[in-house]
Amino acid sequence: MVPTRAPYNGPYRKLVLAFDVGTTYSGVSYSVLDPGMVPEIRSVTRFPAQEHVGGDSKIPTIMYYDKNGTMRAAGAEAMLEGTEESAEDEGWMKVEWFKLHLKPKKMSAGDGIPPLPTTLDKTIVEMFADFMKYLYKCAGDYIKETHANGRILWSSVENRIHFVLSHPNGWEGPQQSQMRQAAVLAGLVADMTAAQDDISFVTEGEASLHFCIQNGLTTEALNERKGVLIVDAGGGTIDISAYAISGSSDTEFEEVAAPQCHLHGSVFVTKRAGSFLADHLRGSKFAEDVTLIAEKFDKTTKLYFKDDSDPQYIKFGFARDKDLSVGIRSGQLKLSGSDVASFFEPSIKCILNAIKEQIRLASIPIKSVFLVGGFAASGWLYSQLNKVLEAQDMTLSRPDTHISKAVADGAVSFYVDHCVSIRVSKFFYGTECESTYSSYEAGHESRFPVSYVCPIDGERHIPGFFDTILPKGSHLRTNIAVSETKEFIKNYYRRSLTREGLMKMSEKLQCYRGELINPRWLDEDPDGYSTCCSITASVPDHIIETKYKEYRAYYTVSYSIILHFGRTELKAQISWNQNRIYCIHDSRYFRGPASVIYKQGAEPRS
Repeated sequence: MVPTRAPYNGPYRKLVLAFDVGTTYSGVSYSVLDPGMVPEIRSVTRFPAQEHVGGDSKIPTIMYYDKNGTMRAAGAEAMLEGTEESAEDEGWMKVEWFKLHLKPKKMSAGDGIPPLPTTLDKTIVEMFADFMKYLYKCAGDYIKETHANGRILWSSVENRIHFVLSHPNGWEGPQQSQMRQAAVLAGLVADMTAAQDDISFVTEGEASLHFCIQNGLTTEALNERKGVLIVDAGGGTIDISAYAISGSSDTEFEEVAAPQCHLHGSVFVTKRAGSFLADHLRGSKFAEDVTLIAEKFDKTTKLYFKDDSDPQYIKFGFARDKDLSVGIRSGQLKLSGSDVASFFEPSIKCILNAIKEQIRLASIPIKSVFLVGGFAASGWLYSQLNKVLEAQDMTLSRPDTHISKAVADGAVSFYVDHCVSIRVSKFFYGTECESTYSSYEAGHESRFPVSYVCPIDGERHIPGFFDTILPKGSHLRTNIAVSETKEFIKNYYRRSLTREGLMKMSEKLQCYRGELINPRWLDEDPDGYSTCCSITASVPDHIIETKYKEYRAYYTVSYSIILHFGRTELKAQISWNQNRIYCIHDSRYFRGPASVIYKQGAEPRS
């Protein structure tokens, strides 16, 4: 049974606009929210240069820039023959796959990411901004042209838009921050303050779950109180998430394992094909056509491949094009089915390994897997996954509706229906601090050489202690479930010989991604730690306390760091505590304004 959507109870009409900027294709979905009316999710199905295609909700994520850095064409317009001719004549630069250059540095891409044009003076954020600005215009034009009194409708909501931006499961705070910056540059919102209020983020895995729920695809599995796996196989990433109905409600869902993200989407199948073709055609007169042949493979052979026992063909040239030594006849390259299957193999293995790991970590049994995303349309991918999962008594399903629009539609549903209320923390989050030395404490004696006596309080301290605030969500099959309202609080204090030394505070939030079950010291697994963000704030003067040590004055400030998940975002705050009282209900405990500054962890431009 599909959950019943409640009427919108807001005070005025507004528009929810969701952008799914994919590696290869992008889409837009939306919902006009009228008070008292049940929201309806719609897709933008008409774009420039694609008007003749009925019901197509995706456009290529491609742009052309001229030498001055001005975007000259995007989406389906960038694929027109006239555009390609102009690009060649005028020296325009083609930009594609740019989304992958925003990835966190820690996320490896074994097959590599194609570089962006080196002569293009544009940052990744600026490229995102240009493309989102284009999507926004397309959405506005579609609404104005499609709805009755569309222009009046648009004018009534264009200043009341809430944007939902989807991103891979593996994107984190720095990537979200950069996407907010792009939205500001694109003119979607006025500034970063407005971006905090008017932009929400959703992972592609969670958006896909909402799509499946609203289309009734997960009903049977969830009603049996079994978990479901969502495999969003896209152009660039494979996003895998596990969910189940929350024990307290039949309409609320929870993550049952930390989600995963892998750079093994369909573009890497094409990239492997390109590498194979470069070796295969080396020394022949067709070696210079490798890029063209790989593009033809991407648009035809890859999509229709189903049987590795049959030869496969890539049509790229004319009847006179022939070189039997490399399998080319009548402008057509012949490849063995096993060679084509090898292009898919790393992605298939990645998905199967990720499914195995999710099942191992999940807190309840999982028997159903749902395959969505553009890559899900591949018959070969589906058949190979199904063969393995069927042998493990699991069912693999593909929606028979437009699976490529699952993320955009699901992103709107995420905002409107809000089905997931509990998530699982993927890592340990905490701070680096000092531990007061005690010979009875584990790990202290071995670190005595790095300890020191504080000149302020006279006590011996050991630096490099990792104090966990938010634990990692899953280890040894025990999940720390994080509800959207739950807060994780740790108390700290600082001291200084001068009052001015405490007026400004900057606290680094550390993230531990390693394998230790109970990380406590930064020197135990130094490569596992990284700075997630900095929390900065001005300290209220009346919070600073004066103390004395041997008739000498020094100053202290007591505070707490508060972490919580605001939907799919990790948020941080600082609260001030007078007289070292930490009770959240106490009148002396209050939260001041704080800024969260993310360390930009995007992949540098190649």
